[in-house]
Amino acid sequence: MQNKPVIQMLPDQVINKIAAGEVVERPASVMKELFENALDAGATQVDVDVIRGGQQLIAITDNGCGMGRDQALLSIERHATSKIRSEADIENIHTLGFRGEALAAISSVSRFTLITRPEEDLSGTEIQIAGGKMLSVEDIGCPVGTRMEIRNLFFNVPARRKFLRAEQTELSHIRQLFLVHALAHPETGMSLKVDERMVYNLPMAGKMEDRITELYNHGFFEQLLEIDHSDAEYKITGYAGLPQTGRKDRQDQYIFVNGRPAAAPVVYHALNEAYHSLIAKGRYPAVFLFIEMEPSLVDVNVHPTKKEVRFRRPNQLRDAVVAALNKALTFQTLEEEPPTSNFQLPTSPPPRPIRPKFETQKQMNEILVRPELIKGQKVEGRKSKETEHQTSNKELRTSNIERSTPSEEPLQVSRFTSQVSPAPAASPQSPWGWCRIVGKIGDNYVVLETEDGYVLMEPRAAHERVLFEKFMRAAHEHAVQKQGLLAPETVDLLPSDAQIVRENIADLQELGFGVSEFGGDTFIIDALPVYVQDGPAESLLVEIARELEKAGKKRGERELVQERIAQAACQTAVRTKDQLSDQEIEKLVADLAKTEMPYTSPRGRPTLIYTSFTELDRKFSRE
Repeated sequence: MQNKPVIQMLPDQVINKIAAGEVVERPASVMKELFENALDAGATQVDVDVIRGGQQLIAITDNGCGMGRDQALLSIERHATSKIRSEADIENIHTLGFRGEALAAISSVSRFTLITRPEEDLSGTEIQIAGGKMLSVEDIGCPVGTRMEIRNLFFNVPARRKFLRAEQTELSHIRQLFLVHALAHPETGMSLKVDERMVYNLPMAGKMEDRITELYNHGFFEQLLEIDHSDAEYKITGYAGLPQTGRKDRQDQYIFVNGRPAAAPVVYHALNEAYHSLIAKGRYPAVFLFIEMEPSLVDVNVHPTKKEVRFRRPNQLRDAVVAALNKALTFQTLEEEPPTSNFQLPTSPPPRPIRPKFETQKQMNEILVRPELIKGQKVEGRKSKETEHQTSNKELRTSNIERSTPSEEPLQVSRFTSQVSPAPAASPQSPWGWCRIVGKIGDNYVVLETEDGYVLMEPRAAHERVLFEKFMRAAHEHAVQKQGLLAPETVDLLPSDAQIVRENIADLQELGFGVSEFGGDTFIIDALPVYVQDGPAESLLVEIARELEKAGKKRGERELVQERIAQAACQTAVRTKDQLSDQEIEKLVADLAKTEMPYTSPRGRPTLIYTSFTELDRKFSRE
């Protein structure tokens, strides 16, 4: 007869090992728990030592508040913590750690040493544990703060040790985790030493700008735009990368919720929504996003390792993140003045900016391309640059761009009854303060010289961006101008496409499409939006209908219509093989300078590739 299973209590040592399986996945998990304890202790300096990818040693030293002997002994017990006191505290967590499981779990699968001293004690306490068994508790001389050493991780759990990756792989996880905490807490000094070699030594920065520059480089920081947005429930700050910072993974996307590094699908969805018309699909721009909210609005007690968080109002948070990113990416300025086609000549090109901040409207009205050659006026400035290049004005064709008024914009009229002037331009934000068109290369690219370097422009992508923003501006203002066709066109659609068009006729008409039912699955088109007037009417209607079907009504009303308009703009953009005249190039450069996102097309392709004079000097060894 088979013996019946007997239920019994597990020994504490077994319980700790089970908990270690959830909390301690790898050496980086150990570092995370100890790092969070150091920060919760109020440390202003945290030093990390790692040997052999953390398998031989992980040591973390901080100058926090430290612990007395009794508190130190209690800290290694399961569910002993100073972070929470009651059930209500779990719903209102202000610290990084709170469960009280980490030290008990870590000490049960390693050779663990704890050295600590509070400021009020003359001597500190040293506790040594091996595989969950207490070895010694002694007084020791040490500075104020805490040092924890974890040696021979998983020495008593061979199965777990076999599943560890190569030392370099484990070290890469540790370095990434260090970088995340360094970004989350720029006010804290941190260092990382690997195999007795100093890898990072970060002073107390105080500013996120300094910490990003230290961890990446100044050139990378120059491609970031500041985020600053607040509403009734959320405060969102940080930096959003320009489209050129995009890469094939999210490694440079950092999300911090109340100072805690976190992964949240709703925030990633918001990032995709904000960038969907700025960057190619499958590319992820750099983002450093700090979200502050009431602790009661976020649940951090979801994952054993606290990797993920859950929000009480995810939809509101998503909208707030999208609004914050849109505010940063559309380069809004604090003071705006009405656009004007008149401007003043500057006395010299603007000085080289520290980073690409966009000027106010008033300053933008003073921006010209090669001001010393416009209207016969001679202006001092940039003499050293001109002397250095020693290039005659005859060899370098100079652009003579001024702000164009809407009436200067050419329109095709072959299929239309009359011309209609486009909508007035929005407040322009140029990516350069001084610019000269040098010429064309390869029949496909335009070379521009700016005050800080040179730019290669791809005309087709640039034209797509210009058309897209004109159309979207008019759509948002409910002022889309449409052009009547000389002869109305009849379009026969598939039944599925016809049904979608039928359901969205009102929206299409609001966007400038003169569409009406003719009977059955046939429609009459007698007008098109002025910005896409050269597009084939039937294909435009079919593509919009099918995209609406894929996205659904809710998405179609907001972001999808924008995508379809972007696609329509792309279809009518200048062809790459087209040979643009000098005047057309000048007009295109001027229009691109007025756009809110001049760096990419609506499909995410780059419009401009910039190379600084500093980079050229470095390549030619002139530094």
